[in-house]
Formats: sequence, C-alpha cells, structure tokens
Amino acid sequence: MNGNDKLKIMIVDDHDMVRTGLRTYLMLEPKFEVVAEAGSGQAALDLLLSGDTPDLILMDLMMPGMNGIDTTKAIVSRFPDMKIIMLTSFLEDDKVYAAIEAGAVSYVLKTVSAEELIYALNGAMRGMPVMTADVSQALTRGLRQRTAQAGDEGLTEREKEVLLLIAEGRSNKEIGEELHISVKTVKTHVSNLLMKCELEDRTQLAVLAHRKGWAKQS
Repeated sequence: MNGNDKLKIMIVDDHDMVRTGLRTYLMLEPKFEVVAEAGSGQAALDLLLSGDTPDLILMDLMMPGMNGIDTTKAIVSRFPDMKIIMLTSFLEDDKVYAAIEAGAVSYVLKTVSAEELIYALNGAMRGMPVMTADVSQALTRGLRQRTAQAGDEGLTEREKEVLLLIAEGRSNKEIGEELHISVKTVKTHVSNLLMKCELEDRTQLAVLAHRKGWAKQS
C-alpha cells in the first residue's frame, strides 16, 4: 500500500448496529475504505478465502460459533501478514493475552474515542501495537497468570539454558560464549526471565533455579 492508497478494512462483528456505526464513521475518513463486513468468524474466513483480502481487520471478540480469538488464529495461519485489531467490550486478563497470542496486533476497547481508534488503525499497519494503559496492564497480568500456571514458569528452552548458567554464577559474557549468542541477546533473555518469574535481579533468579531443583547440585 503506497501513500495514496486507501486503507482497506474488513469489519467482523455479529451486531448489525456495531458494523453500521463503524462503517459510517470510517467512511468519513478519506484514508479509509470499508471493503467487507462479516457477521461471524466463519463468514470472515470465507470472505478471505474467496479472495477478498483487506489490509486490516477490526475483529469482535465474542461471537457465536468461532469467537474472535479462534477466528484470528485461523486467519493468521492462512494469511500471516494480515493485520488484526481486536475491538471489544471485554477487558479480562486472559482474553487480552489470548488475543495477542493468537496474532492480533492490538486490543482496543469499544469505549475508545474516534481519535484513539484511528491511531490504532494507523499503528497496526506499521506493525505497532497500540493499547491503552488498562489494556497493557491486563496483558501483563495475563502473561503472569499464564506463566505461573506452567510448571517451568513458561520458559523457553533457551531461557532455561540461560537460567542454569546464571545459577552457576556465569556473567553475561560467559553465557554468550557458552551458548554462542551475543551479550545483547543474553541481556534480552535475562530481562525476559526476570519478567516471567516476577523477580528483580540475577541473584533471585539463581535462588529460584536452585529452589526448583533445575540447577546442578554442587
């Protein structure tokens, strides 16, 4: 899409009034064009598979049949570059996390202002997540809940390797040399470990590894 093209949007919502309101507003904006509408997740998927591909999809979360999360997963698996914004009234932590995990670029509440919605639309086309503070906090809580439910704190294999080396007292440079990755990458893994484990420093990470029985016993 070049600078002179309109942003082609599909609206997916099981309520006619919501679709009508969104369409009416968006078509007042010269840079937007609503090219398709669907009243269900399956209908949206059928439209896409028939060749009607927009630049971006505004997706309702709660719909009969395929909900917004399942529909997003199905669409992203077939159209990996499709930009999807979840537009909903629900702010539950697990729903926010599940929507982003499914492939939605942003999670936007239907209570946002017109200006905030436009900002989210433009941001999505640049691959930039746009979330209000309450949505961002819900996402963080959802991530913590998900990792807390996992026996290994939801760590990737690489993060586990980094954690074990931290427990051995290795520096970032030593960890990088051991795993053949850059120091910058090591720092990223350490930051992710601190966030997932809800800890503040490397010492606490080392203690956690020993307490869980993951570290080598001396």
